[in-house]
Amino acid sequence: MKDEADQVRLAVPNHVSHWRQLHLAGYLGGPFEDRTGGLITFETDDAGQAESAVETDPFVEQGLLEMYWLKEWIPE
Repeated sequence: MKDEADQVRLAVPNHVSHWRQLHLAGYLGGPFEDRTGGLITFETDDAGQAESAVETDPFVEQGLLEMYWLKEWIPE
């Protein structure tokens, strides 16, 4: 997260709503304890759907993230 606490705080409700409205299978998400960022996991067979979900996140759209990445995870 960028060091813009007020802007981040204002964006949180839209960020949470965005992810809940997607109704993605296996969705789990939340902030790190130190509030420096967070982690979101979900299931999809469509890389385009995953990219769209991330790119339309209010945190991304408002430039509030220092960085983010999309990785395929294969849990065992």
